[in-house]
Amino acid sequence: MTHKAEIPYGAYWSTPFARWQGSLSHLNSIEFAGHVAKEELKARDISVDDFDYGVLGMTVPQQHSFYGLPWLTKMIGAEHVGGPTIGQACATSARCLQAATQEIDAEMASTALVMTADRVSNGPQITYPDPSGVGGLGRQENWTLDNMNHDPLGGPTMTGTAENVARKYQFTTEMQHEVVLRRYEQYQDATKDDHAFQKRYMRLPFEVPDKRYRKTIATMQGDEGITASTKEGLAKLRPVLEDGTVTYGGQTHPADGNTAMVVTTPDKAEELSSDRSIRITIHGFGQHRTEPAFMPQATVGAAAAALAQADMDWSRIDAVKTHNPFAVNDLVLAHESGFDIDKMNNYGCSLIWGHPQGPTGLRAIVELIEELALRGGGIGLFGGCAAGDSAMAVVLEVADR
Repeated sequence: MTHKAEIPYGAYWSTPFARWQGSLSHLNSIEFAGHVAKEELKARDISVDDFDYGVLGMTVPQQHSFYGLPWLTKMIGAEHVGGPTIGQACATSARCLQAATQEIDAEMASTALVMTADRVSNGPQITYPDPSGVGGLGRQENWTLDNMNHDPLGGPTMTGTAENVARKYQFTTEMQHEVVLRRYEQYQDATKDDHAFQKRYMRLPFEVPDKRYRKTIATMQGDEGITASTKEGLAKLRPVLEDGTVTYGGQTHPADGNTAMVVTTPDKAEELSSDRSIRITIHGFGQHRTEPAFMPQATVGAAAAALAQADMDWSRIDAVKTHNPFAVNDLVLAHESGFDIDKMNNYGCSLIWGHPQGPTGLRAIVELIEELALRGGGIGLFGGCAAGDSAMAVVLEVADR
């Protein structure tokens, strides 16, 4: 199928991502997303009056985030715009895009602004009162660290899920490191010629504001905290878990940042596009939940579901982007789909540029669009796993209008 909603070419943006506790760690993620959106909409000559729906995707609570999307749209001067705030762990971006697409398909809105933002740095420390506990003290939770390392369903850590998949498919440390080296090489393509590829959707150099948004306190030349991987360096790393295969080099790092995208009707998409000859259509979404404690393989089922909705198979796919918190993710997707693993994730992926959770997938979708545009068009698939052994996927097409 083909959804009614379209994405205007160029009507999307992303900040560079900063490794947690880095240059963006002092900024409330919702306020920061609003600050960036105002500048980026102005640069694209897109009026907030065009929007009649919004979606905010985030996974780490911030002060006042109870007010969610309406607070953010008020900050950018679109106080007439309402909509949901969605959190689906690392699948948040794909879910937000689906929510906007469905709203327009149902003719309940005409133009939607999808904004995804997270600050994994300095996650909240939460106390859950328990009147029946000793002294009524209750329980405490570090939102970020505790949830990364504890599955309330009784499963292993997230790294443990990658180990389960590696063991099932016999993916060795060496195989994983080969993927890391290839992904780092592909990321270098995005930074060539003074970040020419990234500047297609990212403002660089990027001026970092102070927390009151009154002055610039730092300038980012690109993503911050990238590890320069080498074969020799990776070979020195030992697995994180005893008797395991996954090293710190074979997994991503927490990060901060935000990404946004406009979704609208075909006529409005042509009007808002920076290149009206390019048309971006959405063909399918898919979700899947795999067997417990095998999170990285969930993307296989989600991709299959998205392709089924699109009435396509893998032979139609020209480009693939993944949210790959572990190199194991790409290994299992390539194994099950037959898609060339070396051709996945051209120009970058979360394994290299980091994982701010909410905006991670949307940045990958933006890069997928730009890769297809450089190719002269084609069909692309994005897929990524999420906590709870789940995943979502999207199939879209870039073509001549």
